[in-house]
Order: sequence, then structure tokens, then C-alpha cells
Amino acid sequence: MNRLVVISTLFVLGSLAGYVLEVFYRRFFSAKKWINPGFLVGPYIPLYGFGVMLLYGLSNIDLLSFGLSGVWEHLVRVLMIGVMLTLIEFVTGVIFIRGLHIKLWDYSDRFGNVMGVICPLFSVIWFLLGSGYYFFLNGRLVAVIEWLGENPIYSYTVGLVIGMILVDTFYSIRLGIRIRTAADQFVVRYEQFKIDLKREALERAENSRFYGTLVAVFRAGGTLRDVIRHHVELLRQPKKWWRKEK
Repeated sequence: MNRLVVISTLFVLGSLAGYVLEVFYRRFFSAKKWINPGFLVGPYIPLYGFGVMLLYGLSNIDLLSFGLSGVWEHLVRVLMIGVMLTLIEFVTGVIFIRGLHIKLWDYSDRFGNVMGVICPLFSVIWFLLGSGYYFFLNGRLVAVIEWLGENPIYSYTVGLVIGMILVDTFYSIRLGIRIRTAADQFVVRYEQFKIDLKREALERAENSRFYGTLVAVFRAGGTLRDVIRHHVELLRQPKKWWRKEK
């Protein structure tokens, strides 16, 4: 039970921390504006949650049984971390492209990219972040979680947040299926798609702020069907937020 609480907490913390990281990255490095990142409406990105769970597993895997110790143990472990984090990013990106015709992020302009989903620069970034977790966070963080997990209220709270993420996931997948149907053979660059939707919402209601993409449209008096119908027409025209699948 204690192990379940640890894993669940790491998933929640990773999802929340990933959201914060992506928000500030977009604000100061990429889009230069405040954007609600990720696929879900709420302030969490499950991909980061699964990434932290993976880090926990790789940080605690027994390599001594393979004859590795000392420097070699640490070296192999961090290399595994870098490779697996890149792999989970690639698999997730491909699933969304093939399954929903949505590209959640786009590295097409980065050197050495593969399908615009992974690239050497971000693989190095994940390697460094993962190594930082292994060397500085894993033991301390798990100890704190185990201490907090002795309180039943804490476990219920973590379970409640996971429930919220699941509900948001089902809602967002339904939305993604509608977008896939509207996009037909096109792959939608989701981040730019959300920026355009927010711009449309701001045109309809000047008092819109930093809401989820479609929430802002709903508050402005629009409907999901109206938005998709409008953007289906844009998909047929040269537009920067879509890319025709080859």
C-alpha cells in the first residue's frame, strides 16, 4: 500500500511540475506568451507524471545483480534514464499523431529530429533532468512521501487528484477524436491550434483570460461544433497550425 502511495504521488507531482515547467518554457523561450500547455484542460501533464514514475523505477532498479557497481552503476543508470525518457516521449508523440492526428509538440525545426517528435537537444535536456532527479531528489522525495502517506487523508487527496486527471483525460480524448474527424487527413499542430482558438475567443469576448482553450470559447458563447466547423474550413487553406500527413 505504501508503495502505491509513493508511485501515485510521484505521478501527481510529475504531472503538476511538468505543467509549470511547460508554462514557463512557453512564456520565456518558445511562444513568448502565457499558454495553457499540454493536451488536458487542467494544470497537469500526465506525460511528465509517467516520466517521474519511470525515473523512480530506474533509480531503484538493482544493477548490482548485473555485476555493475560504483561509477559504472551510476553511468549505466543515467544512460538508461536518458534513453527511456526519450523513448516515452517518442511513443507518446507517435500515438497522438497516428491515433488522433494531433501533434502536441513539434521539433521539426530542430537539428536531428525524428518525425518532429524527438530531437537531440531535448534528449539531452531530459537526460540532465532525469540525472538530477536520480542524484538529488529520489531518496529525499520518497522519504517525505512515505512519511506523509501514513496519514489516510493524504492518500485520499492524492486519489482525488488522480480522479480529476482521469476525468480530464477522458474529456480531452473525446475532444481529440472530434478534432481528428474534422481534420481528416491533416495533422493538427495542437499548440498553435489552441493559440488560434484563444485568439478567436478573445475576439468574441474581450474579458476572456487564461482559461483552457475550449473553456474560453464556451464562455464567449461558442460551441465545440461551431469551432470545429470553422476550423475545418481553415484546414483546407494554407495555415501554420496544420501539417498534411505524408
